[in-house]
Amino acid sequence: MTIKTPPNLNIAGFGTDPLTQRIKDKEKEWTYKIAVLSGKGGVGKSTVAVNLATALAKKGYFVGVLDADVHGPNVAKMLGVEKEEVLAEKFEDGHFEMIPPMNDFMGQTTPIKVMSMGFLVPPDQPIIWRGSLVTKAIKQLLGDVKWGSLDFMIIDFPPGTGDQILTVTQTLKLDAAIIVTTPQEVALLDTGKAVNMMKQMGVPYIAVVENMSYLICPHCGNKIDLFGEGGGEKLAQKEGVDFLGKVPIDVKAREASDNGIPIVLYDDTAAAKAFMKIVEKLIKKLEETKKEKSEE
Repeated sequence: MTIKTPPNLNIAGFGTDPLTQRIKDKEKEWTYKIAVLSGKGGVGKSTVAVNLATALAKKGYFVGVLDADVHGPNVAKMLGVEKEEVLAEKFEDGHFEMIPPMNDFMGQTTPIKVMSMGFLVPPDQPIIWRGSLVTKAIKQLLGDVKWGSLDFMIIDFPPGTGDQILTVTQTLKLDAAIIVTTPQEVALLDTGKAVNMMKQMGVPYIAVVENMSYLICPHCGNKIDLFGEGGGEKLAQKEGVDFLGKVPIDVKAREASDNGIPIVLYDDTAAAKAFMKIVEKLIKKLEETKKEKSEE
């Protein structure tokens, strides 16, 4: 039986079965679980998460995106599904599972499955919850959703190194963590904390992506390093993790996000080319890491 999700859904009370077991059962169907996080806000973490997911789907992979930034859920809008209605399926044992909205951008990608608190509350309603409630909500968005079989599960975490990230990384066996930064020193200070948190959590593959690395002047074509140069790569070297690449500032990116079309779908842009290179490198590294683990 399929029912519409009530508009006043209380996510904290959704589902009665043990969440952790449901998550464990579901993650067996996900080939790679990738966390996207940042030490601080404002570095374009969600933009990177959305474009990595879309680039993977563009290459034919089946992708799910969980917006775990409960207090600032933007992923649904950035993927063009914020107005979609979330349905829920009731099972014989009485528990419900939400059916994630999907978008294939008119056949340009495989359908990307999306789940976010943004579907469940009005856009102007703040979510004023204590940390434990936020953590439970994130776990339910993992365990009480019909994700199905996925090649990649991308989790867009809130900024920082808080308890929500800790709880989920203890529940899920992450395959990789992508740490997003900008070249600014202030951003790099906090990025190092995020890298070290993922190391302590035993994530097998950790890499840095530098966003907003530079701007190509639309008039003269010169490269402008607005926030400094090379900081992300230097940090990756210092911490002993991979550096996947730089994403330039692109004037089309803001308009693309507002319209729910990831910039990676604009093939002729420098940002799209950068994201596709990053994804190719990421896939190769994940396959190598998986092979190394199987040989241990």
